[in-house]
Amino acid sequence: MAVARPPNLIIPPQLLEQRKLLVQQEATELVLAETGEDGWQYLLTPATNLAWQAMKQAASQDGIALLMISAFRSIDRQTEIISNKLAEGKTLEDILLVCAPPGYSEHHTGRAIDIATPEDPELEISFDTTTAFAWLQNNAGRFGFHMSYPPGNSSGFQYEPWHWCHSNNF
Repeated sequence: MAVARPPNLIIPPQLLEQRKLLVQQEATELVLAETGEDGWQYLLTPATNLAWQAMKQAASQDGIALLMISAFRSIDRQTEIISNKLAEGKTLEDILLVCAPPGYSEHHTGRAIDIATPEDPELEISFDTTTAFAWLQNNAGRFGFHMSYPPGNSSGFQYEPWHWCHSNNF
């Protein structure tokens, strides 16, 4: 399936083939999961929201605070993020190590969440040294979540210990 992109953002087809990236369909049914302190609204599929709320509550009962810092992201928003990084002078090759091409991000599905803690920097590999990460490794599967991009993942993305995706088949 071809994914429409603005003409100014061209992703070489060989890169997509080489990395074996899968097209991710945009969610059509989303619910408000949370509103950030900055007013940003985080949307998830209904099933993912239920699982997230249950997981967050269980973590809280164990003394672990989980913060949602990213959720659903449209193809247009993904394009904007990459375009902004290009405008900052970053190379497409470097950007695509940490950011999926438009149409290929799990965030499009409404089932992916980037997680942080109140006391640690966001979107840093050091998240894997937190008690929250240890808790997620031991418990996220009970709620249908898995870490999508472990070290050496087959998609070629950098290790992202903060990125967890929900499977509706748990």
